[in-house]
Amino acid sequence: MAWVYLILAGILEILWAYSMKQSSGFTRVVPTAVMLVAMIGSFGLLSLSMKTLPLGTAYPIWTGIGTIGTFLVGIAILGEAFTMLRIIAAMLIMAGLIMMRISSPA
Repeated sequence: MAWVYLILAGILEILWAYSMKQSSGFTRVVPTAVMLVAMIGSFGLLSLSMKTLPLGTAYPIWTGIGTIGTFLVGIAILGEAFTMLRIIAAMLIMAGLIMMRISSPA
């Protein structure tokens, strides 16, 4: 169950990062509220996952999901640059996440 919590926490991290961007410096109420709720949920689920997962596994995977997810949201929704160098960087992050997962206890 800890891995489910961790994945959901990562998804909420993507949501709060995107909502922060949409809040225009916290001047828009709805995106700011969504950001705060998603942030609290993300931290809460991360905390639950850390009851059984090691810190050195849970935290890097949580940030990695957020990193890759926000990278993809930036490209797909915000029209950010889609270059080969950025793709290679994202693939290296993914490789690190996969290695972290397979090297951690179940």
